[in-house]
Amino acid sequence: MDIDTYEDDVAQIQTLPAVIPKRPLSIPVDESHPFDPEAYISGYSGKSYVDRLVHVMNVCPELAPQALPLATKEALKGRDTGLYKSAFNAYERAATEMSKRQEEGLPEASSIVAMDTKWIEETNSKNQAERTKLEVELKTYTSNMIKESIRMAHRDLGDFFRSTGDQAASLKHYTKSREFCTTSQHVLDMCMSVLELLMEQRSYSHIGTYVFKAEAALDSVTSLKVTAGPEAPAGSAQANKEQRKAERSKVSSKLEVATAISCLGQGNYDKAALTFLKVGTPKSMEEWFGKLIAPGDLAIYATMCALATFTRGAIRAQILDNDNFGLYIEQEPYVRELIEAYLTNRFKTMLDLLERYSTRHYADVHLCAHVPALANLIRSKALVQYFQPFASIRLERMSVAFGWTVEDLERQVVSLIQSGEIKGRVDRQNKILRAKETDQRAALFAKAIKSGREMQATNRKLLLRMRLQQADLIVKAPKGQPTFSGMMHPTEMLSGDYY
Repeated sequence: MDIDTYEDDVAQIQTLPAVIPKRPLSIPVDESHPFDPEAYISGYSGKSYVDRLVHVMNVCPELAPQALPLATKEALKGRDTGLYKSAFNAYERAATEMSKRQEEGLPEASSIVAMDTKWIEETNSKNQAERTKLEVELKTYTSNMIKESIRMAHRDLGDFFRSTGDQAASLKHYTKSREFCTTSQHVLDMCMSVLELLMEQRSYSHIGTYVFKAEAALDSVTSLKVTAGPEAPAGSAQANKEQRKAERSKVSSKLEVATAISCLGQGNYDKAALTFLKVGTPKSMEEWFGKLIAPGDLAIYATMCALATFTRGAIRAQILDNDNFGLYIEQEPYVRELIEAYLTNRFKTMLDLLERYSTRHYADVHLCAHVPALANLIRSKALVQYFQPFASIRLERMSVAFGWTVEDLERQVVSLIQSGEIKGRVDRQNKILRAKETDQRAALFAKAIKSGREMQATNRKLLLRMRLQQADLIVKAPKGQPTFSGMMHPTEMLSGDYY
């Protein structure tokens, strides 16, 4: 097996994106925008649990008093003192923001949860002792040139630094272990660890690289097991085959999720939706659910991306009629309502649902930055779908169907006309949207002229071939390669360099 180094990858992956925005946003939380942080966060654990609560404090400062005790309680279960402090820092930012909006502001953090400085000191001391121990072990194994032990030492250091919040050092040791991998399974384990780390960092542009490497290692692992299969007893061959298939399915589902999140993070919504819909059953995700993502997240991500990019038929076939994906939709019931409202042309209901659950969408760490773009794409698609069967329609009627004012609707329609998504024009005086009339006679003439030019070009190529044959200027194909057939289309005859 070829061994390559991954130091270049580490150099390319710079400082990870900020876990939280510099300045808190202003996302509403009220009866029209319900959001329960405890119910939302119940599907996560560990670092992801705290990260998401910190994000909630930054996008919804008024929820900070509820989020802070939850975040600190979970952080105390780990060993990342920086993550613990980040919860208090996020609360302070939220309090500063709220003090600008209200005179009362938020209560002091110490009145809600007191910072446990003793735990911080003790944990830092334990972390330092553990680090020293692991580094000594690595140095010992390196001096003794025990390859497998060196790999495991780098892996253990990667796990340690990841648990303590030093993600750069963790990535360094994970990738360094690649030089000491002796089997494809070792390479696959390393890639999966790096992918988890990159997803936590939200370093979307680098996820694809390790997905590709993991897929190559997975193919190698599977082929090796298949090769070894016939040596096993005949009775267990089928059981082994099913077990290999199940193992491959689990890894493939995780790789699909990583790829889809990478596409979502980079704004490739069409590919993200297609990839999310390929994910297997919730059982195949194993520890990734809760640790990195929740089942309900997949339903929301896939639905938002699909509504923004898919055709109506594709949405029905790939989401509503997809029994496997239905298991994820059950986690977020409003997602089905959203899809059905779109498919049945109840656009006002659809837009109301988007607005009602916008706080839930902004509270998601992966989706937050893309909510405005996705909502705009969905609104634009709905407008195009609504106007498609009409030759002309009053803007007032459209405004009622979408629940907007005529002025807001007019601005949206004009922008779609300018972008070419709606072929029409707006009568601003009478407030009427008219479809662009096509001169059928002119279109027919244009089509006939185009066909004539294509025939003329084809005939010229045919005459050229005939004259080349007459002049014996044809280069014969090498032995073993098929020759051209006399019945081949003239454009195909000239596609190669045979003259």
